[in-house]
Amino acid sequence: MRALRIGAVAVAGLTVGLFTVKLLQAAGVLHAAPDGGVPNAMIPVVALAVFAPTAVGLAIAWQQPRNVVAWIMLVGELVVVALPFGPAISDGWSLQIGRATWPLLYAWPIAVAFVFPDGRLLTPRWRWVAGGAIVSFVVFTTIALLDPSPFDPPSQAVRNPILHNRVGEALDHAVIWVPFWLGILASLFAGAIAIRLRVRRSTGVARLQALWLAWSAMLIPLALVCCLATWAVFSWVDVIVFPLILLFQVAIAGSIWFAVTRHRLYAIERLVNRTLVYAALTVTLAVAYALITVALGVAAGRRSEWVTAAATLAVAAAFGPLRALLQNTVDRRFSRARWDAVRQVRAFEEAVREGARAPEQIGAVLADALADPRAQLFYWLPASRAYADAGGTVDELPDDGRAGSGVGDGAAVLLHDPAVLDRPDLLRAVLAASALSVEIARLRVELRLQLAEVQASRTRIVEAGYEERRRLERDLHDGAQQRLVSLGLRLRRLQFSLPREARVLSPALDQIVDEVGAAIADLRQIAAGVRPARLDDGLAAALRDLARSVPVPVEVDAPDERVAASVEAAAYFIACEGLTNAVKHASASRVRVSAARHNGTLLVSVADDGVGGAVARRGSGLAGLQDRVVAHGGTLEITSPHGGGTVIEAAIPCGS
Repeated sequence: MRALRIGAVAVAGLTVGLFTVKLLQAAGVLHAAPDGGVPNAMIPVVALAVFAPTAVGLAIAWQQPRNVVAWIMLVGELVVVALPFGPAISDGWSLQIGRATWPLLYAWPIAVAFVFPDGRLLTPRWRWVAGGAIVSFVVFTTIALLDPSPFDPPSQAVRNPILHNRVGEALDHAVIWVPFWLGILASLFAGAIAIRLRVRRSTGVARLQALWLAWSAMLIPLALVCCLATWAVFSWVDVIVFPLILLFQVAIAGSIWFAVTRHRLYAIERLVNRTLVYAALTVTLAVAYALITVALGVAAGRRSEWVTAAATLAVAAAFGPLRALLQNTVDRRFSRARWDAVRQVRAFEEAVREGARAPEQIGAVLADALADPRAQLFYWLPASRAYADAGGTVDELPDDGRAGSGVGDGAAVLLHDPAVLDRPDLLRAVLAASALSVEIARLRVELRLQLAEVQASRTRIVEAGYEERRRLERDLHDGAQQRLVSLGLRLRRLQFSLPREARVLSPALDQIVDEVGAAIADLRQIAAGVRPARLDDGLAAALRDLARSVPVPVEVDAPDERVAASVEAAAYFIACEGLTNAVKHASASRVRVSAARHNGTLLVSVADDGVGGAVARRGSGLAGLQDRVVAHGGTLEITSPHGGGTVIEAAIPCGS
């Protein structure tokens, strides 16, 4: 391992040393090649193209000495520098080697594309492709070295060292170099295909590594095609194409660094997506601008600032819709999983707007969109400083090895499988698309929990009030009522113990005892209003006792099964108010009172055959019944058509 590191440093040092010689030649310190090699103004770009792959290769080789990709970069860049840019025997040979070895600029990137990222070919069949590429590069470079043609301006005065070479003249005349040039071109596209196949066949980290190289490698064939096309039309375009080719090598080196070191590895999907969108957008708008300008110029008969302004306005107006269309197309074609997931979330949001689905279902939608059945959404409730799911608050988030991702501006946390983090672009897009639905769901959950707390508070108040009434009833029965009874008995004993001559006081004592009895009767009535004593024997007994006190026939249908005391009291007072309404206001001739327990709910009904028309007006007894039933978490329904009798139905939760 140490020897490999030393070798990597030596190769990198030799590359830098040879290129330094070239820099000294350009500065005039050493003998320089004549004009026509590499222009001095291009030296900084060439330096960047040389140093970037060398530095990346050395950095990777130092960390991973056996990494094949690192050695391809180091040796490939050394060959690039040593042949065309290194010191030459003469000016002629310098120019000849320089124009013959230009394919070497593509050699090491193609080699990397064939074996990236694991250093092996895609399949054994690719050995033929790699072998064909090697033969094409070697033979074409050899034929180019034998080219006897004069040098192009401004180096036409320099004599070609192999001028009048019969072998070179025969090869050039037979254009035998064409198949090998096409082989080089084919190898470039083969490298792009290899990277594409790796992207399609790999998953996880390997796929993202291949995407990094694909993003930069796909520019190489495009550069060569542009070079060929522009050379056939405009010779001066070489001034732009050559530095672009060099910068592509810098891009490839940088992408290899990100892929191998995994630094910002997960940003590549978004980078590829945006590159495709804006490249297509730029080309489309440029073509549209040119066509509009030409069309308006022909129609107007001349070019003017109005034509330019109109074309600019049209392109500006089309920018937004066209970008959205291209973004949707790219997402659907190259990021299908993310596109489907975002579309699923947005379809749910639209269903929420239409009222077809509840916002609280967003957790299940996110689990489906991310293909993670373990995904679970927890909402943050600022008021209670706690998390809650769709069912209620939780003491703390589960610590079961799942990863957590925030949604929106801290509105919720999604717990999901850590493997989802391997696709951050998908996760980020889904969470961004669901932010509005999650916020709505959070507000609804918070409101529902607050209403449940209010309901529980009201129930506790009702229970406390009922317990207070029971205490008052006991105090009246065991305290004041018993004392009055005791006082009446003492008065009777006193009356019976009076001497004959004091019998004149008997009428007064009888009156006092009668008043005490009336007071006892009043206390009993008050106690019955606070809580009927017969409720101690159950609701059925209390209802039958109540029916006997009503001047109209009352049919009672109630089970002997007991429920909570507060619920029995509420049902009793419902029956009391219903009977009072039937006797005092409805002029009923018959009343039926029923009570039944069903699925954890006590159903109470009071039906009469009176005149109907009963309404729960504010401050009335029926309105009070509604408040009493709602306080228990139940519902009350009054059906009272004119002339059709009245039916009061209540449903009060009483446990299972």
